[in-house]
Amino acid sequence: MKTEKQLRWSNIALIAFVAVWGLGNVVNNFALQGLSVVTSWILIMIIYFVPYTLIVGQLGSTFKDAEGGVSSWIRATSTKRLAYYAAWTYWIVHVPYLAQKPQGILIAFSWLFKGNGNFINTTPALVVQGICLVLFLFFLWIASLGLTTLKRIGSVAGTGMFIMSILFIILAVSAPFMTKSATVQTPNMLSIKSYLPKFDFTYFTTVSMLVFAVGGSEKISPYVNKTKNPGREFPLGMLVLAGMVAICALLGSFAMGILFNAKHIPNDLMANGAYYAFQKLGSFYHVGNLFLIFYAIANVLAQISALAFSIDAPLKILLGDADPEFIPKKLSKMNKKDVPVNGYIMTGVLVSILIIIPALGIGNMNELFNWLLNLNSVVMPMRYLWVFLAYMLLNKHLKEFKSDYKFLKNPTAGKLVGAWCFLFTAFACILGMVPKTSLAANPSGWWFQLALNIITPVIFVALGMILPIIARRHQDA
Repeated sequence: MKTEKQLRWSNIALIAFVAVWGLGNVVNNFALQGLSVVTSWILIMIIYFVPYTLIVGQLGSTFKDAEGGVSSWIRATSTKRLAYYAAWTYWIVHVPYLAQKPQGILIAFSWLFKGNGNFINTTPALVVQGICLVLFLFFLWIASLGLTTLKRIGSVAGTGMFIMSILFIILAVSAPFMTKSATVQTPNMLSIKSYLPKFDFTYFTTVSMLVFAVGGSEKISPYVNKTKNPGREFPLGMLVLAGMVAICALLGSFAMGILFNAKHIPNDLMANGAYYAFQKLGSFYHVGNLFLIFYAIANVLAQISALAFSIDAPLKILLGDADPEFIPKKLSKMNKKDVPVNGYIMTGVLVSILIIIPALGIGNMNELFNWLLNLNSVVMPMRYLWVFLAYMLLNKHLKEFKSDYKFLKNPTAGKLVGAWCFLFTAFACILGMVPKTSLAANPSGWWFQLALNIITPVIFVALGMILPIIARRHQDA
């Protein structure tokens, strides 16, 4: 007879790896830090990623029957009001994510049909964002029909992207040894100095992208209690996950150094870097654009699936267990197809604003792509803050809860580690607001980006505070 607890540490590591990791994490951080990102990866794994995943393990094990994720953890350890804010944060941080997905789809189509990345470098930002708005509204409508086809594509596309990420590392690292046409692009790659970061203010403004890259392991919390011997095998799975991510990050960054000169990184590497890489690999191995085409197809499917899933899933988490004290009834009203129509309208309005308004002040499409990606690295980790707050609150009331797995048995140590991860995340988010463009080269554009980076999270928090006021008025009416 099969038992419910049949997952082993190897299963946990693989499930988590596919959920957390992607080639974009390597490309984006190499674009910001060059080869010195290798050292940054080692540091972030030790001081942040390992404790983060083990914290998630304990929270998931303690609240094994909770379906609301982070908000359920907060409700169990604190108040309904804080639980609402946790659910709101989880939803609202997906708005910049949704605003960027149509850009990724257009770039992938450009490479698929034109075979180059000129689209993002030559097309005016307002034109591209107009097309992105139409694309987003189309998928918003598709998602509102309650169709699940696009989400099913996600599992296939996710597997494809995972395979392409691993393939990239294998092909790139072996290219100089396997083919005569491949030459190492970064000079002095064997020198230790090439891998040492300069720990200045500019460096710390890029840490948010590293945090963004390794975050999200709370998605695997439901699997803790499906593991055979959770107290031993789940943390082992998490440590193996950390090792797998570290190996992929280090080898991936090394591979980027082989393909691109870390001293002269292309301005459009974040947008086009993965495509450039597969195009070069295809040339080295004499298969033309074959790798590029495979990657572009996998990426189009993955972006479409992520867009559809991220419109629907976070909103249902927010509204699914909606407390009428904090969320107006009209917002959580469902239609015949179990779709929160008014919630979709709110999503559509916020994302549309974030697609169009920035394009009015950032005319360069590549710069706009980089800015929106950076904004994601600022706001997305805001939801991780609730994970660490829940862990601190859990340790405050540790005797009241039972768990098959404990990361730290000493509640004081637990509070300290939770506080460290919380403060580190907040520090990364705040410094991440500083634009990555040159102030001297474009002062007005720099200040415009900084203003947007500060105003956007403030508006997100303010909107979350307004909803309970509207809900209270509806109750009193």
